[in-house]
Amino acid sequence: MSAIILFDGECNFCNGSVNFIIERDAGKYFKFAPNQSEIGERLLKEHQINKAETDSVILIEDGTVYLYSTAALRIARRLDGAWSRFYAFIVVPSFIRDFFYKLFAKYRLKMFGKQDACMMPTPEIRERFIN
Repeated sequence: MSAIILFDGECNFCNGSVNFIIERDAGKYFKFAPNQSEIGERLLKEHQINKAETDSVILIEDGTVYLYSTAALRIARRLDGAWSRFYAFIVVPSFIRDFFYKLFAKYRLKMFGKQDACMMPTPEIRERFIN
């Protein structure tokens, strides 16, 4: 069983987040695809996700789409070590969590920058990316 994380492949912070997740996902539960890739575009369309509304991390798990802070917390829940404890914040109402998530997402490119193209995974982690 696995879940798919769609991410903005041009965002430095998002690429760093993918690397962070890979390093803490020893069970290889998560697979990855940039939003800008062919498979990313297909999954966005298939799950009726409006890329204009959300271009940050999207989690598709057991056929269900999770966005914003809920996606981030559900990802954290599966990570090795103490990171899974962040899932406790799921009790905070989503409108509060999502307010702060969206605020950060809005300025992430200004804070961390943008790449001209999607990241190229190393051969060691290429198997974690779907195509």
